[in-house]
Amino acid sequence: MLAKTFGSAVHGVNAFTVTIETVVNQGKNFYMVGLPDSAIKESEQRVDAALKNFGYFMPRQKVVVNLAPADIKKEGSAYDLPIALGILAASDQIDGDRLSEYMIMGELSLDGDIKPIKGVLPIAIEARKQGFKGFILPKENEQEAAIVNNLDVIGVSNIMEAIDFFENRLHIEPLTIDTRSQFFQQVAIYEADFAHVQGQENIKRALEIAAAGGHNVIMIGPPGAGKTMLAKRLSSILPPLSLHEALETTKIHSVAGKLGSKTSLITRRPFRAPHHTISDVALVGGGSYPQPGEISLAHNGVLFLDELPEFKRTVLEVMRQPLEERTVTISRAKIAIDFPANFMLIASMNPCPCGYYNHPEKECVCAPGVVQRYLNKVSGPLLDRIDLHVEVTPVKFDEMVANTRTETSEQIRERVIRAREVQSKRFEKFDNVHCNAMMPSQMVKDICVVGTAGNTLLKTAMERLGLSARAYDRILKVSRTIADLQNSDEILTEHLAEAIQYRSLDRENWAG
Repeated sequence: MLAKTFGSAVHGVNAFTVTIETVVNQGKNFYMVGLPDSAIKESEQRVDAALKNFGYFMPRQKVVVNLAPADIKKEGSAYDLPIALGILAASDQIDGDRLSEYMIMGELSLDGDIKPIKGVLPIAIEARKQGFKGFILPKENEQEAAIVNNLDVIGVSNIMEAIDFFENRLHIEPLTIDTRSQFFQQVAIYEADFAHVQGQENIKRALEIAAAGGHNVIMIGPPGAGKTMLAKRLSSILPPLSLHEALETTKIHSVAGKLGSKTSLITRRPFRAPHHTISDVALVGGGSYPQPGEISLAHNGVLFLDELPEFKRTVLEVMRQPLEERTVTISRAKIAIDFPANFMLIASMNPCPCGYYNHPEKECVCAPGVVQRYLNKVSGPLLDRIDLHVEVTPVKFDEMVANTRTETSEQIRERVIRAREVQSKRFEKFDNVHCNAMMPSQMVKDICVVGTAGNTLLKTAMERLGLSARAYDRILKVSRTIADLQNSDEILTEHLAEAIQYRSLDRENWAG
């Protein structure tokens, strides 16, 4: 007898339906076909043990399980449950009439319990798209799947609950979540706040500009100056996620298995801070069956690279294309997968190996030429993609102990949101541009128009400060953001002057 159940395979951050065909007839042995990986092939032993635990059995006949489409590689242990139910239906141990109405996924333990799986959200979206009545899945994943409306989400703890449900011996009420209501009711609370930072007003200003325009930032300064502390507070001034961004971000974390059992929707912008020993695959994504890396997990949020020159050169260079395209393509012999990677890069570094080059009080002990070699660990093409270069100096003692009230993150965030609203109106006709940092070169020429005085200032700055030609577009983008913060339709010379000071690493004599 032939029985059909339906599961799903995740491809990048999207899913496609997999039909699990099971037939039991005369003969012997168990055959799994349809390009399954080792984890799926081992399901025979897990299914056998789980069925015996509840009084069912694996047929001692020829059992063939086909995963269609058969020309696409399937991986993972999440097919255990649909395979088990298919075998039971094909051997007439249960009634299989309702199996085709549901998408079914779940990993079985030997005692029949159902373990959580990855990629539930894109699978639930695919189930609704294909017109399934519901989605049978592990109990621990039901909060995540319930984000998707118009789909009966049925969480089960063990295989017996799934069997009883299909045999009409057990009624399980579908879990429903009002996604919009839940999203708008949740308020992001940040433990780190700019109100706790004394001094460093110029750095706060630079980070406000970065947040307002979506610009990448590199902070350079001695140890203990507060680079890491300031970077960790950047998320608190970014505009809140839109519902579309929240769903997009949640899908990526779902595929990577980073969502907790009680998490349904990510409502805070991600902040990822990988260690400098990270590999290039872990950073950009990849593997034999491609998985999202840190840059995709930081999608719609912040990627913080502390001690930038300590990262391997190959790791830093693979970021160049994602920084430009805001997506990363992982190509293998038989598959190519695109992962979103629209993140803000915040990097920090010391100015030299000892850390005290250009320090106002301490003397640098590095040998001649060492400073330049240290800075050269970060390539010019990578710096070209970073809009703001910020020099961080230590906070003076008087400022450190002062009891002066400083602006809270909420106050700064209000200005950032207003600037983003201006940009949203400006770019509403463009699908791939949402903030100033995303403007391509031609759009910069059309939108960032400066007067004669502004052009004179730019020419003088580039000649006297030794700025490279690649700094030109970056200065215009940043100056446009500064103008937006001041609600100015025109880019004034004062906006350009402030933007020019954020190109310190482009100066030919910075480490001379």
